Amino acid sequence: MRIAHFTAPLRALSVRSTGVPAPCLRGAFGIAVRAILVGMIVLGAAAFAKAAGLPTEQLTVETAAGPQSFTVEIAATEADRATGLMNRKEMAADAGMLFVFPDSGEKFFWMKNTYISLDMIFIDETGRIVSIARDTEPLSEKIVSSDGSARYVLEVIAGTSARLQFAPGQKVSAPSIKP
Repeated sequence: MRIAHFTAPLRALSVRSTGVPAPCLRGAFGIAVRAILVGMIVLGAAAFAKAAGLPTEQLTVETAAGPQSFTVEIAATEADRATGLMNRKEMAADAGMLFVFPDSGEKFFWMKNTYISLDMIFIDETGRIVSIARDTEPLSEKIVSSDGSARYVLEVIAGTSARLQFAPGQKVSAPSIKP
């Protein structure tokens, strides 16, 4: 439905009120220009749908400084976990992504196609922080490991875990974290 909303201006660009294409949009060149514009609209709508498509929920980390709350996107499917925060250029300070795995085990991540430096907080099946990888390098293919068994991984903006005093053993709670 959104695509139909955006196609009306294309018609206005390509057809005069008489129904005849504007001189600059006639022939093969005009067809190519219109195809590119339609493609850009479709891709833009798809990107918007993807960015807005993941469910969100409130997550709280119980720190020495008190509870710290975040609004996190939930990556619970294989496809969502594989994509993660790739290709994003920004994220709010109180936002993040929670990766939910079907079972516990050592988890391995990388920063390929991820432009934002992140802190990765590895969480076990009981909701306790196992380890923290701070200030990961954007676009790196270096493997980041949980260094222990984890079922969940929380990604937040780099520096957040140090600033808010996250530490192993602290409790993390969210509707998707089921001890």
